[in-house]
Amino acid sequence: MRRILFIVLTLLSTLLPGLAHAWWQAEWSYRKPVTIDGGPQAGAIGSDAGRVPVLVRLHTGNFKFEGVSETGADLRFVAADDKTVLNHQIEQFDPLLGMALIWVDVPNVSAGTPQKLWMYYGNPKAPASGNGQRSFDPDYTLVYHFAEAAVPPRDTTAYGNNGQTAAVPVEGTVIGKGAQLGSGPLMLPATSSLAVQAGGSLTFSAWVRPDQLGARQAIYARRDGAGEFVVGIDQGVPFVQVNGQRSTPGQPIQAGQWSHLAVKAEGDSLALYVGGRPTVSLAARLPALNTAGALGADAPAGGPAAQGAQAAAAFAPFTGAIDEVRFSKVARADALLLADAVSQGAESRLTVFGADEQQAGKSHFGFILAAMPLDAWVVVGLLGLMMVLSWAIMIGKGRSYGATSRANAAFIEHFREAAGAPLDRLAVSNTVPQEVRADSSLWRLYEVAIDEMRRRHDRGYDLSAVSSATIGAIRAAMDGVMVRETERMSKRMNWLSTTIEGAPYVGLFGTVIGIMLVFVVAAMAGAVDINSVAPGMAAALLCTAAGLGVAIPALFGYNWLASRSDAIGADMAVFVDEFVTRLAEEQGEGRSLPVAVAKRA
Repeated sequence: MRRILFIVLTLLSTLLPGLAHAWWQAEWSYRKPVTIDGGPQAGAIGSDAGRVPVLVRLHTGNFKFEGVSETGADLRFVAADDKTVLNHQIEQFDPLLGMALIWVDVPNVSAGTPQKLWMYYGNPKAPASGNGQRSFDPDYTLVYHFAEAAVPPRDTTAYGNNGQTAAVPVEGTVIGKGAQLGSGPLMLPATSSLAVQAGGSLTFSAWVRPDQLGARQAIYARRDGAGEFVVGIDQGVPFVQVNGQRSTPGQPIQAGQWSHLAVKAEGDSLALYVGGRPTVSLAARLPALNTAGALGADAPAGGPAAQGAQAAAAFAPFTGAIDEVRFSKVARADALLLADAVSQGAESRLTVFGADEQQAGKSHFGFILAAMPLDAWVVVGLLGLMMVLSWAIMIGKGRSYGATSRANAAFIEHFREAAGAPLDRLAVSNTVPQEVRADSSLWRLYEVAIDEMRRRHDRGYDLSAVSSATIGAIRAAMDGVMVRETERMSKRMNWLSTTIEGAPYVGLFGTVIGIMLVFVVAAMAGAVDINSVAPGMAAALLCTAAGLGVAIPALFGYNWLASRSDAIGADMAVFVDEFVTRLAEEQGEGRSLPVAVAKRA
């Protein structure tokens, strides 16, 4: 038993180092650690931001662009557990210029403990898997990256709120490409997903770079009848205006510099953010807005009266560049807006890159082990305990049965060689070796029969004419010993039968739980591709395979041991009959006397 446990512990000790350096899938040759750190020494976002589309900005200073696909199709982002595949969207990937912009859907950006992600690459056969519709949560109703050239901007969310007019592209913005404003409004669609109810919630954010500071410049405007919602800049001071009511002056921005602006509306108040931090607030409720909005200029009013009022207080166009425009139908958390401003800037402090790693090689079975969650390890550990115990029982029983069979064979030779001599000759002469006496079940049957005969001799019975009742009593004593020997041989055999019947069910239980978790995690992460669910499914099915792997050897061992036990039991039954027969022939009352003895009588 101790030797088996030592072997199991040795195998586990050789396995654990490989698990500590788990690799997501064998087909990917390289990976790069990316740490998301919102702590005070890094992003300093103050509190947990929750689910955030984090910008991963690759350049020759942090990535060599060697071994990766020319289009970035083989890029995969995996959580720290090396199992959960994260959604991502490639905005720009140019290995020749040595630059890439990738949005990664991080489920929870924390202000506490840094979390590590893995960027895998180096699989020429991998299909492209980036999808912006899943990289941004469903509360984002419009996201413009302006990655297109001289065409209406494309909405990367699932709502499809693409621009209605072409954007003038501009290079070298804060995030890749942007749009130049000033020549005319960039019109947004009037869709139900962008509609705002009276007193509703929304969040608007964008990066802006004014070419020159002017009065009453409209960055975003939307009008519906008498309702008005405008985000703009007045002499470099950002403001938000609702139905003619404007926010007080706050933190200014500079011409020729990129600044992150955001407005959050919730209930009876609106808040204006510069650089991700709140600057001013406005006590007002949003009006109902169902018309088209405009970027870079004032939006047209809905009716003649409204148009006349608008003409009296028109906003000037915004002259400058804009990038990364986002609308949400909810009021975003302050920490998320700060995380956006921190992670999207040219000097992001939220993401830290580690050294690239190359796969040293691992079997497919090793990847399955690396993908196993805690519940699967619990099930496999339980099955491992069942396997160790069942193998210990089978090995112990096999050795015991073997020793008993060899000792029985040796004893029966001594017993038959003593035929014609008194039945107690073997007990008196001490010719049977001690190791045979210790292991032979036949010796124990013989010994109890001789003891019964001696007790009767000591009480004055005539053993030269043993009665049928005495022979029956001796047989009963031998039968009792035979029953106890059978019980001893069957001891712990019930554990083998339990292992045979129970191990597959334990493994199936682990598989069911594992598959449930795979689908739950995939649903929570918004990932339903094969790469995100295949490792977890394989790990879940490993539980069933482990259950069968424990039960099948136990089944074979049980049948083999049962056959050996039956053979030993048959030997004992034959010996009892043989001993009783000799006792009746040699010392029974009805025995036949030899001819010479009969004549003398």
